[in-house]
Amino acid sequence: MNIDINEVLAGMLEAMKTTFNKDWKVVKQSANLFIESRKIRFERLAKRRLLNEISNDFFLDMLEDEKIILISELHAIAIVNNVLAQNAANAAVKVLEDAIKIALKL
Repeated sequence: MNIDINEVLAGMLEAMKTTFNKDWKVVKQSANLFIESRKIRFERLAKRRLLNEISNDFFLDMLEDEKIILISELHAIAIVNNVLAQNAANAAVKVLEDAIKIALKL
């Protein structure tokens, strides 16, 4: 009983791509890095389960932990994007604000 971890990871990314739909291009690089960084952990976890070294309950608990980590990482992307958006908006509004201040002094 073997699995091709690369095929599994590709499937995981495809599932994420389908979920993100049009926003995939925003998270694609980070999602790839997150999944690739867990390759060894996923592979070891799968191997241990396939060899019946761990129970299914333990396996599912570990998958739940991995899911929580991935959710946190994906939230980090959203936070960074929100921060960038906030900074861009602040900078744009400041230009207008400064222009008004200058005009009022004239």
